[in-house]
Amino acid sequence: MSIDRFPVEASHIMMFARSVADANPIYYDEEYAAGTEPGKIIAPPTFAQSSAQFDPDYFLRPKIGEPWFGSGKEATGIKRDSSGGGGGGGGGGGLHAEQHFEYHRHISPGDVLTATVKPGKTWERESKRAGKLTFSETITEYRDQNGELVITARGVGVRTERPVDQ
Repeated sequence: MSIDRFPVEASHIMMFARSVADANPIYYDEEYAAGTEPGKIIAPPTFAQSSAQFDPDYFLRPKIGEPWFGSGKEATGIKRDSSGGGGGGGGGGGLHAEQHFEYHRHISPGDVLTATVKPGKTWERESKRAGKLTFSETITEYRDQNGELVITARGVGVRTERPVDQ
């Protein structure tokens, strides 16, 4: 995922906070936020992930008129490729295993972020139930309108060689 332009608005922050059921007034109340250490409205910790909505090619974003694989087993009728579809092979599966954020400063209304993705480390482990597990790390750097690094996000995905034995 690369995002060329992710404008941050106060309403985006407020709605994101509501969607994760976080009622902290620092996410929406300017008067309250002015009396806090940051001194202004800031975004919740995982807010940067919402930048995916500004990427028209983001694979988890549903596209009008196209089937979507959803988040459940064959949620919309799309069948998994029996070969495993690259990555693990052998009909296994994949999942998002970890997410880490390193904050260099708060995200606030008025910021215009860009996101650049870089590959991280890859490693393997053996599993009795799913065969070979292939872990891969993705590093996303979020920079502001001045090119300053705001957040470094590190995600880890894992692919299994085969479906987990029941």
